[in-house]
Amino acid sequence: MSRIYFTADLHLGHELVAHHRGFTTVDDHDDWVMQTLIETLPEHSTLWILGDVMGRGSHRDYALSLLREVKVQTEVTMHLIPGNHDTCHPLHRNAQKEQPKYLHVFDSVQPFAKIRHNRRDILLSHFPYQGDHTVEERFNQWRLRNYGQPLIHGHTHQTLPTDPTRAHQVCVSWDAWGRPAKLHEVVARLEQGDEQRA
Repeated sequence: MSRIYFTADLHLGHELVAHHRGFTTVDDHDDWVMQTLIETLPEHSTLWILGDVMGRGSHRDYALSLLREVKVQTEVTMHLIPGNHDTCHPLHRNAQKEQPKYLHVFDSVQPFAKIRHNRRDILLSHFPYQGDHTVEERFNQWRLRNYGQPLIHGHTHQTLPTDPTRAHQVCVSWDAWGRPAKLHEVVARLEQGDEQRA
């Protein structure tokens, strides 16, 4: 069984998201997220966070300190694909100055990535090929182009991992899973979507 996990949109320190998720305080929300991470991730596993670890740039040090604690307790390898809320994403001016702060916690920080599973390439990005959690699609210049490759993403805050209007894509947002998703679970959702469209 794979020891690779994915999540996105933790939004640590983000009051609006904490309330949207049913918490009266940010501390209660963040404690829940941290405890879930620690209880879910096996020691020495790999966690890909696909963006938006924090709510605002002012929450950066707070969010990174919480994630460092997760890393210490689980000895997990952590990679970050930053999102629009993360100050190291290239869409932010001076992102290059921010990246070293993230590298004190994450083993890598990159705007997108590719993994291979069962001889199949799977792309990783914060942003889906299309769609947003707002009426207007934003950040189009930061999205990968859809050439039919499967994509694991965050950003949309959708409550279900898949959306029938978004082919070849699975959302690993905290809102969709409430925990990190295992690689085989995500791949099963991708394959399920492919079968439904065949």
